[in-house]
Amino acid sequence: MGKSRRKIQVIILLVIVILGGYAIVSNVLGSNGKPDIGEKVPDFNLLGLDGNVHNLDEYKDKALVINFWGTWCEPCVEEMPALQAQYEKWKDKDVVVIGINAGEDRMSVENFVKQVNVSFPVLLDPNKEAVQNYGISPLPTTLFVSANGKVNNIHIGQLDLSTLDTQIEQLVRSQ
Repeated sequence: MGKSRRKIQVIILLVIVILGGYAIVSNVLGSNGKPDIGEKVPDFNLLGLDGNVHNLDEYKDKALVINFWGTWCEPCVEEMPALQAQYEKWKDKDVVVIGINAGEDRMSVENFVKQVNVSFPVLLDPNKEAVQNYGISPLPTTLFVSANGKVNNIHIGQLDLSTLDTQIEQLVRSQ
C-alpha cells in the first residue's frame, strides 16, 4: 500500500508542477491580446464620464495617448497635470489623450476629475476588462498609439511633462 500511495503523491505533485509552470509561462509569454510595440491595440467599449460608450473607431486617424490610472495610485495622481497640459497642447493636432480608470466607481472618478480639473476624455473600466486585454500592470501605464492604431511606445510608471511631450512629438513625427 505504501508504494501505491507514493506513486499517487508523485503523480499529483507532477500535475501541480506542470499546471503551475503552464500558468506562469502563459502569464509571462501569452499576451491575451496585450499589444506590443508595432502591434495594433485591442478595441474597447467603455463608458465615458460624458455618458457615452467609447471605442477605438471614434478615434480613427488620430494619434492616441492611452493612460491607465487609478485615483488611489499616487504616481497616477501626480502625472494628471502633465497629461492635462499635453491634452491642451495637442488636441487641435489630431492627438487625443484618453484616461482609462482601472476598476473604480463612477462617482469616485467624477469627483477626482472635477477636483484636478481634467478635461480630456476619461473612460471607466469597472471590471478591468481593458486592463486585462491590454496587459496593464502596474499603474500608471501609458500607451502611445499612432493614427494607424499601432503602438509606438509603452511607458510604465509616472510621466513628467518633458517625457510626455517628447513621446507625443515622436508619435506625431512617426505618422
